[in-house]
Amino acid sequence: MKKSIDFRLGMAVGILSLSALSALSQTQEIRVFSHRGGRMEHDENTMEAFVASHKAGYTGYETDIRMTKDGELIVTHDSKLDRTTNGSGAVEEKTLVELRKLNTKKGNKMITLDELMDFLKGKPGLYVEFEMKTNPESLYPEESLPEYVDKLYKKVMSNKPSDAEFLFTSSDARALRCMQRRHPDAELLLITSEPVSKATVALCKGLGIKRLGSKMEGTSREAVKYAHKQGLTVSLWPGHTVEDFMLGAYLGADYLCTDIPIGQKAWAEKNAPWIKVRY
Repeated sequence: MKKSIDFRLGMAVGILSLSALSALSQTQEIRVFSHRGGRMEHDENTMEAFVASHKAGYTGYETDIRMTKDGELIVTHDSKLDRTTNGSGAVEEKTLVELRKLNTKKGNKMITLDELMDFLKGKPGLYVEFEMKTNPESLYPEESLPEYVDKLYKKVMSNKPSDAEFLFTSSDARALRCMQRRHPDAELLLITSEPVSKATVALCKGLGIKRLGSKMEGTSREAVKYAHKQGLTVSLWPGHTVEDFMLGAYLGADYLCTDIPIGQKAWAEKNAPWIKVRY
């Protein structure tokens, strides 16, 4: 494992230039957050994952919220249960009681948003992205979105510490617009599978949103600088490897997600201490 990481480090250094990273780190702090609690190290979106990230020193997290058949909010990424649990079918077609009977493939229980908020309670300096998973549209028609966003907003914001950054994020412009209309004070982030560019910056600004979550591949430093000049905050994904972390730092991202929170933090502290990171 160590030889593999050392080899990847050599590749990253050759590609990114340590001197450029060092210069960048003197003026910018990067906020790194645990994606689904660290989905490549732990059982994604479970209490086990979030607890492990917290024990490793993280106060930044990302999670995904769906609504059950009986209107409860549950923490899970996919609409279909098949990939992550021993169940099948759509989350939205099950009641909370039915979902409580399931286990994840790794033997954990699905958790509700209420349980996640209880876990976050009292923790200082939090940064949390609550992704609104309102796809496919057939399961979240336009008329159902107000109920979803109102419940999500109320549960999240009623438990928000004064020093926390709580964001509502989505790749679904419908959900973002609905949250924006009904709760104008909500902090929003647009997720796109495209790189940072003039087009994605324009899309974000057109929605009246000041945070852009873009794909790292294809993004340039010039594009990130352009986004900053347009008043946007930039978050980049994915964060599968330490190379992704190094690349995101080089590109000048404000926020970076990581699927390997424990390994990435340990690696960065040992091998790239000049990069200013907040976890």
